[in-house]
Amino acid sequence: MGKERKTILAIISLVLIWGVSWSIYKVALHYTPPLLFAGMRSLFGGLLLAAFLLPAWKKVNWRQNWPRYCVSALLNAALFYGLQTVGLMYLPGGLFSVLVYFQPVLVGLFAWLWLGENMSLQKIVGLLIGFCGILAVSADGFTGQVSIVGVVLAICTAISWALGVIFVKRESGKVDSLWMVALQFIIGGALLTGAGTVFESWSDIVWNGGYMFGLGFGATFGVPIAFVIYFHLMNGGDASKIASFTFLVPLIAVATGTLFLHEPFTYTLVAGLGLIVLSICLVNYRGKKRTVPATYDA
Repeated sequence: MGKERKTILAIISLVLIWGVSWSIYKVALHYTPPLLFAGMRSLFGGLLLAAFLLPAWKKVNWRQNWPRYCVSALLNAALFYGLQTVGLMYLPGGLFSVLVYFQPVLVGLFAWLWLGENMSLQKIVGLLIGFCGILAVSADGFTGQVSIVGVVLAICTAISWALGVIFVKRESGKVDSLWMVALQFIIGGALLTGAGTVFESWSDIVWNGGYMFGLGFGATFGVPIAFVIYFHLMNGGDASKIASFTFLVPLIAVATGTLFLHEPFTYTLVAGLGLIVLSICLVNYRGKKRTVPATYDA
C-alpha cells in the first residue's frame, strides 16, 4: 500500500512538472534561441544531478558503459529536445504536441515488441482512446499552415522519445539508473549547446527574469527531477501503463496556458479530459480476481 501511494505521488508530480513546463518554456523562448535554451537546461540539469551523485562516482563505470550513455543521450536528450525545438518552428504548438504525445502509444508497442510486455486488445483500445483525448484537447492547434517538414520532425521526436524510454528500461539492470539520467543530459546537452553555438547567436539571449526562471526550472525540475521520476517509474513497472499517464500532460499544459498566458479555453478540453481518464482506466484495469506475476526488476 505504501509503495502504491508513492507511485501515485510520483506520477502526479511528474505530470504536474511536465504540464506546467510548456507555459514556462514558452515564455522563456521569447528571450532565447531554441537550441541554446534546450542545450543549456539539459546540460545544467545533468551537471546538477551529477554533483549530487559524485560520492558514488565509481558506479559510472565509463569504460564499460559509455556506449549505453551515448545512445541514451542521443535518443533522450539531443534528438528529443533538438527535434522538438526545431519542429516547433514549422507547426502550430497544438498540432506538434499531438504528434509528440503519440509517444505513449509507441511505448506500448515497443514494450510489447522488445520487452515482452503484455499487449491486450483492451490496452490497445485504451492507448488509442488516450491519443484521441490528446487530439480533442489540442483541436484548436490545428489552425495554421501544416508543414510536411514539421510533421516529420514531430513524429521523429515521438519515436526518439519512445525508443529512449525502452532503451533505458532494457539497459537499467546493467548501469546505475541515476548516472544514466545525469550523463545522458550532460552529453546530449553538450551536443545541443554546441549546435546552438554554431547555428545560433549567444548575443540573442536576453538575460531577464523570464529567461532565468525558465532556465532554472528546466535545469532543476524539468530535466533532472522529472526524468529521474519518469525512468524510476518505467524501470519499476509496466512501461505502457506508466506512459499512459503522460496523456494528462497536454491537458495541464493547456490549462496553465489558459490561466497564466490567457490562451482560450474550449469545450474540447472537457471532451479530451473524459477520453484521457477513460484511457488511463482501460490501460490500468486488470480485472477483479486476476493477478499478474511480477516480471520486472523492483
